[in-house]
Amino acid sequence: MLLFKKGFITFIISLLVAAPATAYAHVKWFAEVEPEKVPIEQILSPFFIVFAIIVAIVLAILSQVMDHFLKIPYARNLDQWLNKFRKYSRKILKYGTALAFIIQVMSGSMFAPEFEITSTWQMTVMIAIIIGLLIPHHISTKVAAVLMLGLFITVWSDFGWFYMLDYGFYLAIIFVLLIGKSKYEGWGFPFLYLGTGLSLCWVAVEKWVYPSMTLDIVINHHVPTFGFDPETFIVMAAFVEFVVGYLLVVGILNRILGLVVTVIFIMTSLLFGMTEIIGHAMIHIVLLLFIIEGVSFYHPPIKMHKTKIDQFIFVFLNFIFVLATFILVYYRFA
Repeated sequence: MLLFKKGFITFIISLLVAAPATAYAHVKWFAEVEPEKVPIEQILSPFFIVFAIIVAIVLAILSQVMDHFLKIPYARNLDQWLNKFRKYSRKILKYGTALAFIIQVMSGSMFAPEFEITSTWQMTVMIAIIIGLLIPHHISTKVAAVLMLGLFITVWSDFGWFYMLDYGFYLAIIFVLLIGKSKYEGWGFPFLYLGTGLSLCWVAVEKWVYPSMTLDIVINHHVPTFGFDPETFIVMAAFVEFVVGYLLVVGILNRILGLVVTVIFIMTSLLFGMTEIIGHAMIHIVLLLFIIEGVSFYHPPIKMHKTKIDQFIFVFLNFIFVLATFILVYYRFA
C-alpha cells in the first residue's frame, strides 16, 4: 500500500512537471493569428470526454491519499519548515505586489503586457500604488488597494468584463490588501486561492475554444509535444492548467502545486522571454504564498463528506460539473 501511495504521488508530480509550456503561457500575448472559435462538437470530441473522465477518476483517487502525503519524512520536515514563514505572508503579498507593479511600470504596462500605459494619469496612479504598498502601514496599503481597484475598473471598462476575467485574480489580491488588520482578515487567503484557481480554469478553457492560437504558439515557438499530435497535445495541455486551478479551489496539494507551477513558469519565461516575466510576475508572488501557506486556513469542500466513497463521488461529479459549466459559459460569451 505504501508503494502504491508513493507511486501515485510520483505519477501526479510527473504529470505536472511534464506539463507543456503552452499550458501556462497566456496565448493572447504571443499568438500571431486571429482567434477563431471552433464548433462545440469539435471541443467535446470523444478524446476530450474520455480524457475528462480519466482526469476526474484520478482526482477522486487523489482526494483519498492526500492526507498521507505529510507522512513521508522529508515532506513532514519541509512542511514544518515552511510553517515558520506564514507570519510573513501578508508582507510578501504587499511588497511582492509592489515589485510586480514596478516591473510593469518599467515595461510601460499595467496589470498585463497587453494593457499599455497610454496617459500620464495612468502612470501617476501606478506610481501612487507602488508608493502606497511600500509604506509600512496598513492605511497606505488600503489606499493602494483602492487605487488598484479603480485602475482595474477603468481597464475593465475599456476591454470588457469577459476579457478581464482572465485577470480576476487581481480582484482577489485587492480584497486581501483591503481587509488587512480588520475582523475580516481571515477571509483573505481563502479568497485568494479561489480567485487564482478560477482564473487558471478560465484561461485554460480559452485553449479549447480557440485552439488555433495555441497551435500557432506551438508551431512558431517550437514547443515540444512529447510525441503527441499538436491538436491532441493542446487539449491535454489545457486540462493540466484547468486541473491546477481546480485543485487550488478545492484545497488539495496547494504547496506541491505552487512549487511545481512556479518551476513551470520559470521554464516558460526562458521560452517566451521578457513578456512572460512581466505578465506572470504577480502570479509568481501568489504561488510563493501558496507554497508557504499550504491549506492551513482552508477547509476543503471535500471535508463536508465523511466517508471515502462519498468523497470519491463528490470529487468525480464536482469536477465534471465545474468543467462543463466553465466550457458552456465561456463558449456562450466568447
